[in-house]
Amino acid sequence: MKGTIAFATALALVFAAASSAQARDIVIHAGTLIDGTGGTPRRQVSILVHDDRISAVQPGFVAPAGAEVIDLSQQTVLPGLIDCHVHIMAAWHSGDPIRLAVTTTAYDALIDGVNDARATLLAGFTTIRDVGDATTAVVALKKAVAAGTIPGPRMWVSGTALGPSGGHGDPANGLLPEFGEIPSWQESLVDSPEQARTTVRRMWRAGVDLIKIMPSGGVMSIGDDPKLQLMEDDEIKAVIETAHSLGLKVAAHAHGKQAIDHTIALGVDSIEHGSYADADSYKLFKAHGTYLVPTMLVGQRVYERARTHPEQLNPSTAAKALVIGPLLQKNLHDAHAAGVKIAFGTDTFGLSAHGENAQEFAIEVAAGMTPMEAILTATRNAADLIGASGDIGSIQPGRYADVIAVTADPLTDVRALERVDFVMKGGAVVKAGGKPL
Repeated sequence: MKGTIAFATALALVFAAASSAQARDIVIHAGTLIDGTGGTPRRQVSILVHDDRISAVQPGFVAPAGAEVIDLSQQTVLPGLIDCHVHIMAAWHSGDPIRLAVTTTAYDALIDGVNDARATLLAGFTTIRDVGDATTAVVALKKAVAAGTIPGPRMWVSGTALGPSGGHGDPANGLLPEFGEIPSWQESLVDSPEQARTTVRRMWRAGVDLIKIMPSGGVMSIGDDPKLQLMEDDEIKAVIETAHSLGLKVAAHAHGKQAIDHTIALGVDSIEHGSYADADSYKLFKAHGTYLVPTMLVGQRVYERARTHPEQLNPSTAAKALVIGPLLQKNLHDAHAAGVKIAFGTDTFGLSAHGENAQEFAIEVAAGMTPMEAILTATRNAADLIGASGDIGSIQPGRYADVIAVTADPLTDVRALERVDFVMKGGAVVKAGGKPL
């Protein structure tokens, strides 16, 4: 009996030693800490990391025995940034979109997405919400990143965006009618409440984290009108209720006022773009706690393209972009002034390159936000919208050790966030001294 106890004790000590050897302790010395909670920045702070999580945040520069010290004492340290509106596998602006639509597959896009995910992470965006890419491919990309097979940000993905035939998400818009019969192009179409429920359930089964819908027309699609509500209320309601019953949030692409107002009233979690919102819309946002994701970087880029190279866009997109681009900035200004909750989102899909996401901050500030308010849209607010505030979006005990640093003060010049010098994701350093590791 004594021998059995001795053996068990020895075995326990071996396992304890192995566990101790695997455990990793790091302390980051932050010259200035903007922790993502909205609190006052702190000077000379130590962030203690155990494995992939933050274990403590302490004043002064401490050096616990056995901990690796990362010296960021001359830099400003922030939580990893969050972009709530990207299309990580899309970069079709580099060629004729119609030709690419009929000559490339989701596999081609997935290969692009591997590089795009890495570029986004190295830019300091340790989390993204992908709101419109081929379902099976983007779920596979998310799984590969989570497994550590490829580098990239944490991913919450919607899969393909859902909308009506002829709406913003219909890939066959403007093409020969025969293209509408392509099976994979029909996966995004919902033309009844029954079809909406079935499709949401199927997408949940496929592994998505949220649902994206297209209740209004859009800009980059051919022919549809951004001002018009193109999904019926009962279709929108069916999507939202089914998604919520499965624990999924719903993001809604909506430019026109009617689509915005109706979709908020039906319980959507976020409005993407929101171009034609007005004072009454902002009251609805606040009454329902709905987030606005304003996506001004894409609006600026497509506006510039429409002015300087309209031949690179389909004619209807060029015309719509000249109107919508300026509206997005006005909408953010007015929504912010009204007290609407704002979350950071760029709509990066190729008009701006993946990895240029931080250029949205300067546009937010130009629209009336302070640099700190802009930073909070990509930290605290974005984490709240995603539903993961306990894991991401701030530097606090218990959160993932997603940490970035810049050499300049982003509260003085918010464009400092376009030049991220240091990136840690889940306790692993992926960029230091401005160079990928």
